[in-house]
Amino acid sequence: MPLRPVTLITGASSGIGAELARVFAANGHALALVARRRDRLEALAGEIAAQGKDRPLVIVVDLAAPDAVETIRGALAAHSVEPQYVVNNAGYGIAGPAARRALGDQLGVIDVNMRALTALSLAFVDSLARHRGGILNVGSMAGFLPGPGMAVYYASKAYVRSFSDALRRELKPRGIRVTHLAPGPVPTEFGERAGTRSVRVPELLTQNADHVAELGYRGLVAGKALVVPGALNRMLVALVRFVPAGLLAAAVGRRQSRRGAVAELRKGP
Repeated sequence: MPLRPVTLITGASSGIGAELARVFAANGHALALVARRRDRLEALAGEIAAQGKDRPLVIVVDLAAPDAVETIRGALAAHSVEPQYVVNNAGYGIAGPAARRALGDQLGVIDVNMRALTALSLAFVDSLARHRGGILNVGSMAGFLPGPGMAVYYASKAYVRSFSDALRRELKPRGIRVTHLAPGPVPTEFGERAGTRSVRVPELLTQNADHVAELGYRGLVAGKALVVPGALNRMLVALVRFVPAGLLAAAVGRRQSRRGAVAELRKGP
């Protein structure tokens, strides 16, 4: 008996992930939602079901756990479903000078933003090929910049960019689309978890989570390599390659300092 195709979305309990779930559901996709917070996932699943859609499968797991992917694989198999699309949205950052933050906490960022994303991108390639589906990896404009004050987070998003570009080329012969979604500032819970205070961002750079999700979905379906929401954000990404890395690092460091992320960055260890 063939397995039913679903869209697997990580980090679906809030922000861009929850909006991606709504967009995919609105376009007729059955869903499997992954996050740590069961109450948030169940509420979202109920909301989607109330709109006449199939109730999403809820999978509660911490993606930082070594066996997270096997837990997800087992839950999918138990419900006789397999991914047509994998949406790697889960991710977070920790603010502050890298040498002053707990190493274990920073390795946790790597576990979620890089290791889990890599594992989920590769774990279901056969089913993605069977269903002519794809992978949407949610990165950030931060992936185009050095990141003093959030060094591990920025570096992790650079990995998402590079990995997605390479995987796109490798999987294209199998009919699998790979799209890198790289939003700029989005009002979500990210800053609260990262430990930064709010700093006013020009409205032209800010995009709402629902708009980002819609553009990400359209980009994936259209087979785009990169989606950067916002005309000014796209222009900035294009210009970054012409700016010396030292100037970029200094600019990012100043911004993170204003956000309270690198209050003692200049003092050294």
